[in-house]
Amino acid sequence: MTALRLLITLVTIALTGTAAAEIVVVTRAHGTIETLTREEAEQLYLGRLSALRDGTPVKLLDLPSSPIRDTFYAALIGKNAAQTRAYWSRMVFTGRARPPREVTDVEQMRAQLRSDPVFIGYLPSAEVEADLRVLLRLP
Repeated sequence: MTALRLLITLVTIALTGTAAAEIVVVTRAHGTIETLTREEAEQLYLGRLSALRDGTPVKLLDLPSSPIRDTFYAALIGKNAAQTRAYWSRMVFTGRARPPREVTDVEQMRAQLRSDPVFIGYLPSAEVEADLRVLLRLP
């Protein structure tokens, strides 16, 4: 982790009060996605991949602007909320990628994850229920 990424993560955690809330990347427990590397998660959430390296298609879910979302992006890709919005604006404007599908809240995130085996999303670890599989833990 670069020093800048670490600094952004620490500042985000301090500002959002989520130091105790570990963020995890999750999918349906009995779905088609068995594993996910950190690199794959980064590439997916940056719009650089639309499927896993083994060809498994994925659909990404995103929470609306919130401390959880800010902490997730800071921990995964080292970008704060403004940088993430600017990045996705450029990607959409140039036609290179579409942002992840936004859900309204944690409850809808869980419902969507349960509904389709190719959905990937993120939640605070305390919000993960038995029917979801943790693919990646972010500090």
